[in-house]
Amino acid sequence: MPDEEIALLICDDHRILTDALAAVVASEPGLRLVADPVDNAEDAVSLTASLRPDVVLMDIELSGPLNGIEATRQITKLSPTTKVIVVSGHRRPTVMVEAVEAGAVGFLDKGTAVSKLLQGVRAVAAGEVLLDSTRLARLMPVLAAERKGTTDALDRLARLTSREQEILRMLAEGSHNDAIARRLSISVATARTHISNILTKMGVHSRLEAVALLDRRDSLAP
Repeated sequence: MPDEEIALLICDDHRILTDALAAVVASEPGLRLVADPVDNAEDAVSLTASLRPDVVLMDIELSGPLNGIEATRQITKLSPTTKVIVVSGHRRPTVMVEAVEAGAVGFLDKGTAVSKLLQGVRAVAAGEVLLDSTRLARLMPVLAAERKGTTDALDRLARLTSREQEILRMLAEGSHNDAIARRLSISVATARTHISNILTKMGVHSRLEAVALLDRRDSLAP
């Protein structure tokens, strides 16, 4: 849209950054903010639904129940014409793949210069895609492997009986064999046997690994 004003929404919880970017946009020909920058995903989704910006600059780590990936997913469903550029300082490499899967057409690092950021806004508004295809292709199998590992972990957790799940929760709380035995009114030897069975079923070698898998499962819970 070279001859039209590009309507922009900024969602980021770094106030200094958003204030500075808003000031630059205000003086930039061909760009306008549809609203003041917002610092949470819920507001970004709501404003997109009502104002239909051409482009949204979206952070990932935000306060509130929604992160930037889920907000991107909702925004692209609510307003298919809105283009989302994820701007992230997140160090987890596969986050770019997740952003693309959610519907983002651009992915930029937070260290990107403001001038390049605005070039990116104009580019995606004109129908371009701001993604490193080589990096994306390299990361996709990495994310697939991560997801397979998570699926395997969930399958292993599902093998535990209700008593074993209860004991695993106690291990996650830091309880030792004697504390578990007292709490469940069982012998220490029985508690030890339960824990051994938990490790075997989960295919891990230590309580720490078992608890880590439980944490992974809980982090995926809706």
